[in-house]
Order: sequence, then C-alpha cells, then structure tokens
Amino acid sequence: MKQKWLSIVATFVFLASVMLPMSTLAADNSQKAINEKLGVPIIVYGANLSESEKVTVKEALQVDKEAEVDEITVSGEDLAKYIRDSNPSSRMYSSAKITREEEGKGLIISIVTPDNITQVTSEMYANAMLTAGIEDATVEIAAPKPVTGHSALVGIYKAYEVKTGETLNTERTDVANDELSVATQIAENANITDEQIAELLTGIKQQISELNPATKEEVEQIVKDQLAKLNIELSEQDRQLLVDLMDRISKLDIDFSKLSDQLTDLATKFEDKYGELMQDEGFWNGVKNFFANLIDTVSSWFK
Repeated sequence: MKQKWLSIVATFVFLASVMLPMSTLAADNSQKAINEKLGVPIIVYGANLSESEKVTVKEALQVDKEAEVDEITVSGEDLAKYIRDSNPSSRMYSSAKITREEEGKGLIISIVTPDNITQVTSEMYANAMLTAGIEDATVEIAAPKPVTGHSALVGIYKAYEVKTGETLNTERTDVANDELSVATQIAENANITDEQIAELLTGIKQQISELNPATKEEVEQIVKDQLAKLNIELSEQDRQLLVDLMDRISKLDIDFSKLSDQLTDLATKFEDKYGELMQDEGFWNGVKNFFANLIDTVSSWFK
C-alpha cells in the first residue's frame, strides 16, 4: 500500500510539472494590451500572397494575439521607390510585423518561419535596417513558402514611414539593400557563418565611425584589418564588393557607435526555446502514449 501511494504522489508531481507550463502557455494566448503611446503593430503583407498564403502568414505572425493592428501591402512599386534600378514587377511574398519600441530598446529581429527565409538572417536584417535609419523596433518576419527574404526589408521601410510619419532617406535605403545583397553573397561564397558575417559588418562599421576615413584607400585598410582580425578569407571580387559598399556607407551620416547596442540576440525568446519542441511530432506522440498508459495504470490501482 505504501509503495502504491508513493507511486500516486510521484505521478501527481510529474503531472504538475507538465501541466503548470501548459497553463502558462494558455495564459499567453490572451491578447496583448494596446500601446497608446507608440501605437499598434503594423503588418506588411507581400502583394503576391494568395488568400490562403496570407492566412498562413497571419498565423505565423500571431496576428490574432494583437488587440488591434494596422495592415498594409508592399508591392514591386514600393521596391522601386526605396531601391534604385529595381524591378517594379518583382513578386513580393515575405511579410513582417513591426512594433515600435521605446527609445534605447534597440532592434529585436525574429524570423518566425526560418525554413522559408532562405538567404537573409536576423543579423543581416538588423544591420541593413540600421543603415537605412531604422531603430528601436521589434520586427517579426514570415513567408508562406521558401523565398530569399529580401522583399521583407522593403515592407519594413514602408511600415516604418507609415507608423512614424518620417521619410526615410532613399540613398540610405538603397545602400542598405546593397548591404543585404553583399552580405548574403559573401556568406554563401566564403562559406562563413551568419555570426561571422554579422560580426564582420559590425566591426567595419564601428571602425568607420571611430576613424572617420576620408578616402576609399582608408576604408579598404579598415576592411583588410577586420578580415584579418576575424581570420576571414574572401575572393578578390567579394573583397572589392565589400570595400565599395563600405565606402558608400562611410559617406552616409550614420552614428554607427549605436550598432552593437541595437543588435539583440533572440536566442532566449520563447519561440526559439520551445518552438522546435512544440512542433516535434515524436514528442507529442510520446506524451499521448504516456497519458494512455497512465490512465490504465491508475485504473488498475483501484481495482
């Protein structure tokens, strides 16, 4: 009898450890309060999404958890507005939810459909946004099928202008787009990690801010120094692309000393911590089998 009751107690301790986190998850389903100071989140949908794809994006961005949102669409015409010599007929699929944050909060970037954003990383988005002049925002990016992710940046530009009433400098947005393209190309060609390319771009920008290079040769030396520091080897073509990009950036009026504070690690976010587990079919089958066996076991105690 004593052993039976010890088994019962152990079972209920286990159930409590399982069910309490689940009750916390259930509590998270409540809608978020409206920020009356900074305004509601703005959702930007790629113009070429079908209705079913739009539903998928809404679910990924958890639009239903927001009490209110503003919704806009980004098209190829917007692409042509923010990025020089771009194709206004481009098809746009990647989408985003942008929430303004208090000054000093920084940029918090989360790709909520990582399997469908195939080239651009959260660090690349953050670097490009800062180059374009966007700070202090939480940005979540989603796509319903595999895409490179470049059009989401244009949607973020449009949303930022709509939300703040400010007008972004199109020279900066054009350079930011080039930065995104160069970053994805270098990461692929040089076979380096996302963290390495982010560290490289950040380090070069910080040196540009501190040293204020007056010539392209000085910019080139900064690039060489950072490549050597991080032990990254690039082809001559990729190195020249990086030098040309950073020379353009050095001529923009940007306070790059803020860059490190604006880049925020998302590893501790709930989605990153539990998302893989929650989607693990094997885990949930195990839970189902456990409870089926548990019911049989408990029933046998009272026979």
